[in-house]
Amino acid sequence: MAAGRGTEFEAVFLDPVGQTVQQRWADAALAVAFEDLAPVSAFPVIPGRRWGPGLWWSATTGKHVSAGSNAMRIQLMALDRDPDVTALAGRPVRLLWRNPRGQVRSWVPQLFARYTDGTALLADCPSQPDAGGERALRAAQAAAEACADIGWAYRRLPPLDDVAAANLKWLAGYRHPRNAGRPGLTAAVLKAFTRVRPLIEGAEAVGDPIEVLPAVFHALWHGRVTADLETPLHERVLVGPQSRSSLAKTDGAG
Repeated sequence: MAAGRGTEFEAVFLDPVGQTVQQRWADAALAVAFEDLAPVSAFPVIPGRRWGPGLWWSATTGKHVSAGSNAMRIQLMALDRDPDVTALAGRPVRLLWRNPRGQVRSWVPQLFARYTDGTALLADCPSQPDAGGERALRAAQAAAEACADIGWAYRRLPPLDDVAAANLKWLAGYRHPRNAGRPGLTAAVLKAFTRVRPLIEGAEAVGDPIEVLPAVFHALWHGRVTADLETPLHERVLVGPQSRSSLAKTDGAG
C-alpha cells in the first residue's frame, strides 16, 4: 500500500448487516454498491458550529443521504440536480494505503456519487479551499490516485458562491414530486415557458400563481425549464425552455 505509482489501496466499509469488511480497493469498487451502504464512520459533531450532521432527502433516489456539514449539504443539492447522477451516499468507504515511509494512512471521503455510466465520484466538500490543512491535501492526492486507477474521479468540490447556493437552497425546497401539482399542471408550465419570459408572467399565464409557482420551481429544480441561477431569483427573472445541452443530458440519463 505504498503511495505513489503502483499503490495498492484497500477499502474498508460496512456490509448490509453492519459488519466491517476490508478488501482490495479495485475489487471492492467493482463489486460493491457503495451507494447502498451506511457511513463507515459517523460524521463528527464539532462544538460551536451552527450546522451539524443530518440527513438530505434525495430527489434522485427518494432516500436519505447522510450529510456532515452545510458545505456538504449544498454539494449534495448540486449533485442531486445532475441528471447524470443516479445515486448518492455519505462516507460509505474508507481508503487505506501506505506512505513512502511505510506508514499506514487512511481517509474517508465525505461523498459518493454514482453516474449513469457506472463510474463514480468520491469527493470532499471543504468550506474553504485550504480546509483540512496539509493532511487533507495529501489524502486528496492519494484518493485521486485510487480513483484514477479504476476509472473513477476524486474531487475537492469548491464552495458555490453565495447567490448560486441561495438559489439552489430555494429550489431544493420544491424538489419533492408533490410540488408538480395536479395532473396536467407541469405540462401547462412547460408550454408557458416554451419562450423566454419573466417568471411571474409565465406563471400567471397558467393560472393562480399561488398554485402554479411551486410547479415552476419544481420544473426549475429538475431542469425542465431553465433560468440563470448565478443571479438572484425574483419574480421577473427570465425563465425559458430546457436547453439543448440539458435535454441531451436528461435523455442520456434515461
